[in-house]
Amino acid sequence: MAKLRYFDASTSLNARNAAPVASHSEFLRTGKITRTTRAHWLAEERRYLTHDEVAERTGRKLENAGAKTHQHINGFHRLIQFPKMLFHRTLQDSPHLGYCHVTASRTKFAHYEEVSWAFYIANFYADIGDNDNFFHKIDVKYSRMYFAVAIKPGEHTPEKMTIDRSVRGNGVLFRTDDPQIAIKNVLLLGARNEQLREIIRQL
Repeated sequence: MAKLRYFDASTSLNARNAAPVASHSEFLRTGKITRTTRAHWLAEERRYLTHDEVAERTGRKLENAGAKTHQHINGFHRLIQFPKMLFHRTLQDSPHLGYCHVTASRTKFAHYEEVSWAFYIANFYADIGDNDNFFHKIDVKYSRMYFAVAIKPGEHTPEKMTIDRSVRGNGVLFRTDDPQIAIKNVLLLGARNEQLREIIRQL
């Protein structure tokens, strides 16, 4: 697959968004009829970005989204509070795509006595992979994906934590493109008693 190239459109967009000159006033001033005043993007005007620059911009956006989501979650109830644990990763050869770790905790989940889990936001939608590929079938039509996975300490891997696939067969606790559903699910994971869970279910 060809390596993606990225360019900074901000200067071209500024030129395109500049106040247009009225055609009749331009004719009176110069005697010329202007057929089009829209700026064109010329290849020479484009400033191409390195993959590192794109990854840095993507990371900033992801961590800002993660911080806002964490604030919403912790603002619900004083008894349901999660640690802020923001870090991001971008996809190799596609640095405009990435995901952000928001928080992690432990909870009783379904018939599992105690499950360690992590909550993430991604700027695309995908299936969670069954092997070393964290994502597959990436779909960029959706601008966000919210998901939580069961985690365990990594064995024979450079990562400190890996997906615990013994939980539900694939380790995925939930996955959605709806932020309200995501927050509700995280709150349910964090609720310490059935009374709080019932309040959250009614939201």
